[in-house]
Amino acid sequence: MYLNGEALVGEGNEVAHIDLLIGDKSGPVGQAFAVSLTNQVEKHTPLFAVIAPNLVCKPITMIVPKVTIRGMDDAVRNFGPAQKSVAMAVADSVEEGIIPKENVEDLCIIVGVFIHPAAQDNEKIYQYNYEATKLAIKRAIKEEPSIEEILDKKDSAEHPFYG
Repeated sequence: MYLNGEALVGEGNEVAHIDLLIGDKSGPVGQAFAVSLTNQVEKHTPLFAVIAPNLVCKPITMIVPKVTIRGMDDAVRNFGPAQKSVAMAVADSVEEGIIPKENVEDLCIIVGVFIHPAAQDNEKIYQYNYEATKLAIKRAIKEEPSIEEILDKKDSAEHPFYG
């Protein structure tokens, strides 16, 4: 069994879109976690979410870039503000009891992170990805949205990048 969460926060080129999976290390999310780390994909390098070098967050969390890393500017945005923001959102979720502290060694999280190639403001990248990750975690743990909410809003909800 695994949980999934999604969130979009922010605006402009710094907008953050997070897709994540939370699951047991011994289950399908754990298997996907290990496969992602051992089967690197060129220009979409998975990386651990770290608060700082030598200080990973727990549950252990992997960031998977959803946009091709084309050069050092893209790499720095992924290995800098995006990496730290995801790690801090996970750590704060544990501290606030959203993720139970007693489960941190049994779980792992995979986070798909969108960084627009034209994004420039590292503070906004950090803030928007922090907020989106935290919201996606809350939604995953609470199994939101409910099917009732989806069916109620599906014909009236507006997609920011289509129609």
